Amino acid sequence: WYPAWSPDGRRIAFIRESENAIFTVPALGGPERKLFSATASDPFRIGSGLSWSPDGKLLAFSGKETPQEPNSIYLLTIETGQKRRLTSPPAQYVGDTRAAFSPDGQTLAFTRWVETGITDVHLVPTGGGEPRRLTSDNQAMNGVAWSDDGRVVVFSSNRGGNFNLWKISVSGGTPERLPTGQENSTAPAVSRLGDRLAYVQDALDTNIWRVKVPSSTGTRTSPIKFISSTHGDISPHFSSDGKQIVFASDRSGSREIWMCDSEGAKLVQLTFFGGPELGTPRWSPDNRSVVFDRAIEGHKDIYVLSPEGGSPRRLTTETSNEVRPSWSRDGRWIYFGSNRSREWQVWKMPAEGGQAVQVTKQGGREAFESADGRFVFYTKDRDLPGLWRTPVDGGEEVRVYNEASMGLWAVMEQGVYLLNSKVNARPALEFFDFRTGRTTQLATLDKELDVRVPSLTVSPDGQSILYVQIDRHESDIMLVENVR
Repeated sequence: WYPAWSPDGRRIAFIRESENAIFTVPALGGPERKLFSATASDPFRIGSGLSWSPDGKLLAFSGKETPQEPNSIYLLTIETGQKRRLTSPPAQYVGDTRAAFSPDGQTLAFTRWVETGITDVHLVPTGGGEPRRLTSDNQAMNGVAWSDDGRVVVFSSNRGGNFNLWKISVSGGTPERLPTGQENSTAPAVSRLGDRLAYVQDALDTNIWRVKVPSSTGTRTSPIKFISSTHGDISPHFSSDGKQIVFASDRSGSREIWMCDSEGAKLVQLTFFGGPELGTPRWSPDNRSVVFDRAIEGHKDIYVLSPEGGSPRRLTTETSNEVRPSWSRDGRWIYFGSNRSREWQVWKMPAEGGQAVQVTKQGGREAFESADGRFVFYTKDRDLPGLWRTPVDGGEEVRVYNEASMGLWAVMEQGVYLLNSKVNARPALEFFDFRTGRTTQLATLDKELDVRVPSLTVSPDGQSILYVQIDRHESDIMLVENVR
């Protein structure tokens, strides 16, 4: 992953995820050289992006010391293989990624993720010091680069709806959009002479599919495409009567909440924010309200809306992140993940608004009540797979399943449905039975899952399952000549 040419053009650095290691290889072929890897006893994880210093002596990359920490930017000395931590983002952030050296090697530009979809460009001296925030977008970003003279930073952002390329002076100011003429432009790179700009034009089409739960005789049916467009359709959720479905989609140009009937027809757009990031819509038990999260003012908050119309109502106003809400079975409480205590825990608040109560003490991010309303089932983070359970009023926190991933599970009366996004194998739909403790594979799926977003919901009668699948993910490298 993340191949990067050395300044002299003789070597290529890259990350090998399977070995959690950074290598170089001669550009014309030859033996690999391992520069850095974590030992078996070391929980350090290498993240995304590689950038060479102009003198070829350093590599910048992201990583974290433990699964619970945010990503930080590190500098790796090529000669010795020693790493040095350069940034230390707040513990509740996703962290720092995609660093890029300035032409003089004195500064790194990087993206700091507060939460998914809330990102800005920062600058930090390579000798150490406090990072300086360069943009104030609070939007999603995908890649940064420098102009040849070091006066401008080019970045990819969805600040205008879809991802486009923008530039901003290193002294600050208002970003200007680059006239590439292309949507979904990411990963910019500027030539050393500054006259050429390369970037990736990305096309990602995620759709919502439906599969029937196998009958008692074992009869299985093939999945069918259920809700689709040429854009991203994600995060479906059945109403308690099974007659309606809410989901998130950017088919209108920005991600909004939509509703359809049980056949995927009669689509209605429920929100009209026009950006930025929002998602995870969930029906209330009486089907009169939908709760969801939305990025605003540099963090995420919980909102509730009526499918009958009217303006969504904001329920949380803290400066922390509140995400992935769900309802209690009696409709009196809303559960959500929050980092207001500087670490991710499950909280709940009255559905009409009011003081929130902490539910978990040992970590948690996405929660649903059990069918009988006695327990809360929850997952923690993507780097901490597993399903946990605790009484609704707090108590012992017990791990009940090892392999559940955030956003890829749904709890029902008899057990839990799970999407298993397997490495080097087709994804699978599985069922974990509470009574027997056994896991049964219900179906294998044709294509890759979108594991970044909530992707699974089960109809109240237990007969139909909706999930999110990546149907098309294509990209091309584009080149702009005579850049000014």
